Amino acid sequence: MDMKMLNLRITCILVCFGLAACQSESPEPVTSQPLKPNVIIFYVDDLGYGDLGSYGAEGVETPHVDQLAERGIRFTDGHSPASTCTPSRYSLLTGELAFRRDAQILPGDAPLLIDTASQTLPRMFKRAGYKTAVVGKWHLGLGLGEVNWNDAVSPGPLEVGFDYSYLLPSTGDRVPTVYLKNHHVENLNPSDPITVSYKEKLDERPTGLSNPELLRFKADTQHSQTIINGVSRIGTMSGGEDALWVDEEFPEVFSGQAKKFIDSAGDDPFFLFFSFHDIHVPRLPHEQFQGASSMGPRGDAIAQMDWTTGQIVNYLKEKGMAENTLIIFTSDNGPVLDDGYDDQAEELLGDHDPSGGYRGGKYSIFEAGTRVPTIVSWPGTINEGESDALFSQTDFYASLASLVGVALQEDEAVDSQNMLEALLDHEADGNTWIVEEGFTLALRKGDWKYIAPLPEDRILPDWIDNKGVEGGLARIPQLYNLADDPGETKNIAKDKPELLEDMRDMLRAIQQESIRELKEEDQMTASNK
Repeated sequence: MDMKMLNLRITCILVCFGLAACQSESPEPVTSQPLKPNVIIFYVDDLGYGDLGSYGAEGVETPHVDQLAERGIRFTDGHSPASTCTPSRYSLLTGELAFRRDAQILPGDAPLLIDTASQTLPRMFKRAGYKTAVVGKWHLGLGLGEVNWNDAVSPGPLEVGFDYSYLLPSTGDRVPTVYLKNHHVENLNPSDPITVSYKEKLDERPTGLSNPELLRFKADTQHSQTIINGVSRIGTMSGGEDALWVDEEFPEVFSGQAKKFIDSAGDDPFFLFFSFHDIHVPRLPHEQFQGASSMGPRGDAIAQMDWTTGQIVNYLKEKGMAENTLIIFTSDNGPVLDDGYDDQAEELLGDHDPSGGYRGGKYSIFEAGTRVPTIVSWPGTINEGESDALFSQTDFYASLASLVGVALQEDEAVDSQNMLEALLDHEADGNTWIVEEGFTLALRKGDWKYIAPLPEDRILPDWIDNKGVEGGLARIPQLYNLADDPGETKNIAKDKPELLEDMRDMLRAIQQESIRELKEEDQMTASNK
């Protein structure tokens, strides 16, 4: 597409929106001539708000991602839907808050979490004529439970809208440690079948508990089962020797798969969900990145993640596709240092602050649990700069549907709000409120944050504190003013009883009805006045 025409269309979109359109919940497309750029979501694992150079990182350089920030919009109040992996991924791909599905961190043998009959982000793109793919970590369950890894593994990504998938079936710290290409384990030798168990010990391979002398670094009890590539994992596995991955090869393997998919799309627009394993544990960066930071494996994994991003972005430039590709770069939750493996992440931290000055991290309901780096790049098209707009990844769905001209169905992406203007213009307003999840629920409304008390019948997960993370969980309500107290150190719930009641009631209403339903009710009430 001619760049002048592309810019003209974006200008028309922004004019049609008007500033008030930021708060519009209409699922209708914003223009009768929708844009159809390629769309890539780079979804990093466990990357904290302060883990990039453009967000103040110390001890590691991230030039490729920083360049995206320089030529795009860098959000300072962008949020993952939850402070853990599975719920965030679920909300991003469905536009539905994860608590409605009771989505938690899934075990490695969990069945597919997303309903195959539901609409999803990749299905929305397919309705707009896109080719779709997911490459990298999945961790949303596969099959119907008790998967036979020697046969077709289904349902999975292809059954929820992706044309192509190349996956780590769960995460790097769980078996099976194999690549899953579409429905089948890659390079599997039928004479050496895979058996996986999360309930009993399989005898073929040593474990971290039985043979700790074989480990490259120590692990906690949970991560001390089958040893693969010198690292013990969660669960036990036998067979599949020819199919085993080598952790250090992830960057080349996954970036290569991304390039192949880009080529395969031909003249069709494409949507690529590039889901990093970095910087999740176990952190085993390739030799070329070992020593790239002053922080050991965790910092080196950040440098590796940056290189991988650069590989794909540079490939777009080589193919002349960069100016017609919208790139979203973000993380699934906040940072964690010790997450089961002794890789000196805490000892070598130095002056670096992964949380960027905020409290908490992965697993936490405090801000650093969900406030993550969020960058949008579309060279020559968007209004570049720093944005303080409040934004949740749950809103990607409705916003991108608006961009490509897809009208959402009544039961589709029910918690996703159209924030397209904020994605295209750093001066645009963001959302008025968002929900954060982290073993309880929180409501952000402007600078105010309400954290719901943990119910009396729910046990406090003390293991969070064992990871050095402040979970933020309490039996009493919490209220913070982030403008005055960004570190969430002063609970002023008792000082603001009316505001506390309003935010509590609002969060309870969200728990009972979808955000779309509540917005429609508000609009009806306003029109009747």
